[in-house]
Amino acid sequence: MCHYFIYKYNTFIMKKKNLLLSMLICLSALNIMAQEKKFKIDFYGQVRTDIFYNSRASQEMIDGLFYLYPLDKELDANGRDLNERFSGNFYVLTSRLGINITGPKLGNATTFAKVEGDFRGAGSNIYTIRMRHAYFQLNWSKADLLLGQTWHPMFGEVYPKVLNLSTGAPFQPFSRAPQIRYRHSFGGFQAIGALMWQSQFTSIGPDNVRSVNYLKNSGIPEVYVGINYRKNGWLAGVGVEFMSMMPKTQVSITNNLGGVTAERTYKTKARVTGISYDAYVQYKSDNLLVSAKSIFGENLTQLCMLGGYGVTSVSSLNGRENYTPIRNSSTWINAVYGKKWRPGIFAGYMKNLGTSERIIRTVGLGTNIDQLTEGGVELSYNNGPWSFGAEVTATTAWYGTVKRDDGKVYDTNAVTNYRIVGVASFSF
Repeated sequence: MCHYFIYKYNTFIMKKKNLLLSMLICLSALNIMAQEKKFKIDFYGQVRTDIFYNSRASQEMIDGLFYLYPLDKELDANGRDLNERFSGNFYVLTSRLGINITGPKLGNATTFAKVEGDFRGAGSNIYTIRMRHAYFQLNWSKADLLLGQTWHPMFGEVYPKVLNLSTGAPFQPFSRAPQIRYRHSFGGFQAIGALMWQSQFTSIGPDNVRSVNYLKNSGIPEVYVGINYRKNGWLAGVGVEFMSMMPKTQVSITNNLGGVTAERTYKTKARVTGISYDAYVQYKSDNLLVSAKSIFGENLTQLCMLGGYGVTSVSSLNGRENYTPIRNSSTWINAVYGKKWRPGIFAGYMKNLGTSERIIRTVGLGTNIDQLTEGGVELSYNNGPWSFGAEVTATTAWYGTVKRDDGKVYDTNAVTNYRIVGVASFSF
């Protein structure tokens, strides 16, 4: 029996050695083929740990790692607030690995590709491999064309440099989207045009469920057009985003036709269409980085922002619903200073502007929040590939009653969450 276990153990060790050897051989072969075909391959990544604590239950994703805002009061039978409680956890799932590939020329264009993944997973399935970026790019002297998945243009180059994984959301748009993007530069200006679809970051629809189907069934991708200007460390720009989605393709209602009462299903093509705008500015010097962004948004839940849409009417004959987008404005400002020791501050404000039509009910994220504020301070130590930092934020949400007349929120009460985040990372 002992000989049997020794044999199994040796077999297991040999398999591990063979697996490691196979991986080394594959990487070596990949590098050899890349050199023969004039490819340059660079591996990069990070090992990152996040620890956080909240003073209050909050709206969040990734089991609390991606934080948005505090939840409203929910009283138990004794009148105590169920959401007034501490929570916290420790994660390493934002560790990631990526590959940058520089390829041979295609005509006059240089070629580039990127593939990057982490262990975020999808939905509630964390600690499984997830694709973050996967695209290829053709670069000319004054233009570039990108096809694949990367940051949404409204995330852009100007975003808060903070430690929280949410990177300023829900004040700052946050999404990576499959897209076709073209940029053209001229005299310090850069024009941007992009068509986007949805994959991992999706809109909220009926029953407050996120799904890729609402945009897919619409048959029309998101459209973004923008322009920015760079000079002497300054970057400023504006953009407009258009999205038209179809929350339902069919509805079932019980009605009476010809004296017969029965449940019938009807086809519907009703859409909710929103037009959103962003404006941003950034100044960067050797040690100082100051940036700000302001957004007027209509139904931008796919960007991890508050809002959604309102149902304006429901037909008693065929159940058809009509919609109008909920409008929100948000603004944030962020400043960081230094290289080795790097303090920073962040402030954000969001306001619910309601709807342009009378509504029956709302669908979306935080539609009963009138306004949202956040202030935070951080300090990080950076030394080569090593980075250690801590951040404290206070987020206050004003909850109230949604009025049917205009979709705005009245009779509000405020709740606040204090969040502490600690981050340590090793980048390579």
